[in-house]
Amino acid sequence: MNNITQHSYVNDKQRTAPRAEIGEQPENVSALATELSAAIEGEVRFDDGSRATYATDASNYRQAPIGVVLPKSVDDVVKTVALCRKHGAPITARGGGTSLAGQCCNIAVVIDFSKYMHHVLELDPDRRRAKVQPGANLDTLRRQAEQYHLTFGPDPATHDHNTLGGMIGNNSCGVHSVMAQFYGPGPLTVDSVESLEILTYDGLRLTVGATSEEELSKIINQGGRRGEIYAGLKTLRDRYADQIRTKYPNIPRRVSGYNLDWLLPEHNFNVAGALVGSEGTCVIVLSATLKLMPNPAVRSLLVLGYPDAYHAGDHIMEILEHKPVGLEGIDQALIGYMKKKHMHPEDVEMLPDGGGWLLVEFGGDSKEDTDNKAQKLMDELKKKDDAPSMKLFDDKEQEHHIWLVRESGLGATANVPGMSPTHPGWEDAAVPPEKVGPYLRDFRKLLNEFDYQCALYGHFGQGCIHCRIDFDLLTTEGVKKYLAFIDKAADLVISYGGSLSGEHGDGQARSMLLPKMYGERLVEAFREFKKIWDPGWKMNPGKVIDGYRPDENLRMGPRYNPPSVKTRFGYPDDDGSFAKATARCVGVGMCRRVDSGVMCPSYMATREEAYSTRGRARLLFEMLQGDIVADGWRDQRIHDALDWCLACKGCKHDCPVNVDMATYKAEFMSHYYRYRLRSRHEYAMGLIYWWSRAASKLPLLTNFFTQHEPFAFIIKKIGGIASERRLPLFTKQTFRDWFQKRQSNQSNKPRVILWPDTFSNHFLPEPAKAAVEVLEAAGYQVELPPRPLCCGRPLYDIGMLDLAKKLWRQTLTALQSEITAGTPIVGLEPSCVAAFRDELINLFPNDYNARRLSQQTMLLSSFLRKIDYRPPKLRRRALVHAHCNHRAIMGMKAEEALLNRLGLDYELMDSGCCGMAGAFGFSEKKYDVSIKIGERVLLPAVRNAAQDTLVITNGFSCREQISQTTGRRALHLAEVLALALREGKQELFDDDPEFNVCSHPRHPAFSLKCSEEIFSEKDD
Repeated sequence: MNNITQHSYVNDKQRTAPRAEIGEQPENVSALATELSAAIEGEVRFDDGSRATYATDASNYRQAPIGVVLPKSVDDVVKTVALCRKHGAPITARGGGTSLAGQCCNIAVVIDFSKYMHHVLELDPDRRRAKVQPGANLDTLRRQAEQYHLTFGPDPATHDHNTLGGMIGNNSCGVHSVMAQFYGPGPLTVDSVESLEILTYDGLRLTVGATSEEELSKIINQGGRRGEIYAGLKTLRDRYADQIRTKYPNIPRRVSGYNLDWLLPEHNFNVAGALVGSEGTCVIVLSATLKLMPNPAVRSLLVLGYPDAYHAGDHIMEILEHKPVGLEGIDQALIGYMKKKHMHPEDVEMLPDGGGWLLVEFGGDSKEDTDNKAQKLMDELKKKDDAPSMKLFDDKEQEHHIWLVRESGLGATANVPGMSPTHPGWEDAAVPPEKVGPYLRDFRKLLNEFDYQCALYGHFGQGCIHCRIDFDLLTTEGVKKYLAFIDKAADLVISYGGSLSGEHGDGQARSMLLPKMYGERLVEAFREFKKIWDPGWKMNPGKVIDGYRPDENLRMGPRYNPPSVKTRFGYPDDDGSFAKATARCVGVGMCRRVDSGVMCPSYMATREEAYSTRGRARLLFEMLQGDIVADGWRDQRIHDALDWCLACKGCKHDCPVNVDMATYKAEFMSHYYRYRLRSRHEYAMGLIYWWSRAASKLPLLTNFFTQHEPFAFIIKKIGGIASERRLPLFTKQTFRDWFQKRQSNQSNKPRVILWPDTFSNHFLPEPAKAAVEVLEAAGYQVELPPRPLCCGRPLYDIGMLDLAKKLWRQTLTALQSEITAGTPIVGLEPSCVAAFRDELINLFPNDYNARRLSQQTMLLSSFLRKIDYRPPKLRRRALVHAHCNHRAIMGMKAEEALLNRLGLDYELMDSGCCGMAGAFGFSEKKYDVSIKIGERVLLPAVRNAAQDTLVITNGFSCREQISQTTGRRALHLAEVLALALREGKQELFDDDPEFNVCSHPRHPAFSLKCSEEIFSEKDD
C-alpha cells in the first residue's frame, strides 16, 4: 500500500493543472446551456435526468456531468467546443459508453456522438479504406465492408453496439486481432487508422496522419497554432526518443499510456497514431479514415481442451506458428459461472474434455482449406505427450454458439449466484504471449494471497487476460486491500515485460500506476504531450495523466448506502432488494444494439440512451442515491424514460446480467401513480379485461361504435388511442360461450386446463378453438377454469399492481383444486403465460401454490413437446416471428421442435419486437415509434413473403400489428397445427414399444405422478 502511494500517485505539485481545476464547473451553467441550445441543431440536455443517465459508464466510477450535448453535425461540435471554451467548461467525448476504466464519465460537458453522428461516410474497396463518423458502430462498417470481402481488423466483444470513435479513443483490439496481426495492418486500432480529422479545445480543426520530415518542417515553418503543436511534438519526440524505444513493452497488446512511439521516424511521425488511445484527453475526433483488410470467406473452429488454463497458456506459441485468425482462452471457472447462471447450457456441453480451453479459428477461401489448416495443427498436437483433447466444429451454427460462450465472459462473471459482486479494475493486463502460462500461475497465486476469486479468459494468443474480481469496494478496508492488490498486480505484470492494460485503457483505474510501468521521466513526457494539445487541461481531465485516484469517485464505494424501500414485487433473485436489482446493470451496453436481438426496441428506434435498458437502470440507481435525481418515485424524467419501455422483457433474456426492466417499470409506476390519476389511454387499455367483459354483452353494438365514424374517432380520442389504429373487433360469441355449448367425447381422457385469455376469449377465439381441436387430437380432455379469470398482464405496464395481485388471488382460489392435483394448464398468449412464469412468483415469492401454478402453466408448444406429440406433416413454407415475452421467458426451443416435426420449411426471424407490445402501439403519442420498431425487420419481411407463405406468431399484439400494417393475417401455432390435422393424418406417436410411458398419456401406465414430473420441468 505504501509503495503505490509513494511511487504511483502524482502529488498536486507535479500536476499541470491544480487539483481544484479537475472537474471544476463553469460559473454560469444555465447560461452555457441556453447559448448551446440557441447555437446548435442537435440536442442540449442539462437537466438532472440526463446528467444522471450519463453519470457512469461500465466502470467502477460515477461522476455526474455538467450537461449532455448530442450533436447532429461537425458544425454542432465546433460550436459546442467554442461555447464550452467561452465558459471554461471541460469536455468529455462519448461513444458507446462501455469503457471499463472510467474514461466516459466526468464532471464535464459530455458530447455523445452515438445518436446522430453514426454514419459510414465513404467506403473505397479499391484502396481498402473507409471514412466514418465517431459514432459509427463497428458492425455497421463491417457489414458494408463485407460486400467487398473486406473487414476492419480489431473486433472487441462489444462489436455490435460500440462506436469506432470509442475504439479510437481506447485503442481497442478484440478477438480477431490475431488475424490483423498476421494478415492485416496490425492487432490494435492504431494500426488500422490512416488519418483523423480532429478538433482541439482551443478551436483548431485539422487532419492528422503520417508526416514526412519534409512536410513536418514545412508545417512548423508555417507557424500558427498548427505549427506550434507540430513543433512541440517534434521537440517531445527528440527529447524522449531513447526512453520511448527502451521503456515501451514490445508486445502485441500495449494500450497503457500515450502512443508516443508513433511519433518516432520508424512510424513516419504519425500524429494520428499518437492520438489513438488518448481517451479524449487531447482532442475530439470528428471523423476517421480507417484501413480495411481482406476478410476470410470461410472459417473453421478448433477447440483444444487442456488440464487447466495455465497449461493452455503454455502452448500458445506452438499454435501461433500455424497463424490462426483467432486464438482465445477460457478457464473452468468461467464455465462454472455460466452453469450457475444457466447461460448457454447446451453450448458449454459441446466443449471437449478439460479444465482450460483454447478456441483456435482458421480462415481461408474454402471449407476444405480451413479444415486442412485445423487438421494440420491437430495432427501435430496428437504427436505430443501432453496432447490436448480436440474438437473440430464444421457446423457454422455450432461455431457461432461456441463463440457466444467466449463473448459472454463479462456477463458470465458479473452477478454470479452465491458469489460476492465482481468488478473491473484489473481486468485486462497483457504480457508477452510466450509467457502466458507462467504469468497465469503467478497471477493466480497473487489472487489466492488476497483471497480473491475470478475466472480467467481472453485473448491468450496476444497475452491479454480478462477477468472480473470480487473486490470489496463497499468498505474502507476492502478498498485499501484493492489498492494493495493492484499495486502488486502491476509489479507482477511489469516483471513479465507486460502492460497494465492490453485493451481497455487507463482512464481513472490505472492512470496512477503509469509511473510504475514507464518511470517518472516518460510520465512527464505524457504530461507534456497532453499540454501540447490541451494546455488548459479541459479535455477529459483526471483521466490517463495526473488522474483521479483509483479509489475516488467510486459508484458503489464505502459511502454507498441506498435506502431500503418497500416494494410490490418480491425480487427473489436479488435478496428482496430493489436497490440490488437496480444495481445489476454493469454498463456493458448490449441493450444499445440496433440490428439484432429483442433488447431494447425503443432504443433501436430512437438511439436514445435513456430508452436503453442501461439508461433506465442508471436512472433508477440514481433515484435511490437522491443527490442528482431528487424526486424519488415521483421523478418525471424517470417516468418518461420508463414510459417508453415496451415491457417486452427482452432485457431479461438478452442482457448478460438479466436486468428485468419490465418489472422495474411496473414497480416504479405503482409508486409514481399512488394517489394520482393516470392517463386516459392507461385506463382504456389497462382495464381491457373489464371493458371486454362489458362489451361482450352487446358485441354487435360495441363494434358498430368502434368501427364507424365519427364514433370510432371519438372513442379513440377519449382513450388516447392513435387515430391511425383500427380498434379490434369484439367476437360475436366469446370463446367461453362457444366452449360451453360444444359437445366433447373426451371425458375418459387425461385432463388439461386451457387458459382463455382476454384476447382469445373476447376478440379472436380462432386460436383457442384450434387449440381445443389439437389437444383433443393429442388425447386430452380439455376444460376451462370454472370462472372468468385474468393474469392482469395489461396492468403491469401501468403499475396497477394492487389490482393485479387481486386478480391473482382470484386465480389461486379458483384453481386451488387443480393446483393441488397438478393439472397442466395450457396458455395461448405468450404474455399471459410469461405472467404466470414471472410476475406471479415475483408478486408472491413465498406462496407455494403460486410457485406450483407457475410450474404447471405452459404454452401449447411446451405442453405438446412434453407429451411427445407428433403432428401430421404440413408441407408449407412459413415465416415465424417470436413474441418478445415468449423468447425471453419461455424460450423458443419447444416451438422450434414442434415446427420441425410439422415438416415446415420455416424461417425463425431475428425480428425483435413487433412494436405493438400490448397497449404501447395503440397509444397516440407512441404510434410512430411503434411503427418504426415493426418496420425494422418484421413488417418488411411479411410484405415480401409469398402469398402462400404462412406467417406464424403467437402474440395477439404481434398478429394485430401485422394485420393493421400489411393486410396479412398471421396464424397462431394452434391454428397451424389444426391446419395440419385437417390436411393430413399420421400416427401421433411412434410404435416403439420401449417408449417412456410418462410421455404418453394413452398408455395404461400413465399416472398422475408422471404428470406431475412432466409439468414441474422448465420449458427449455
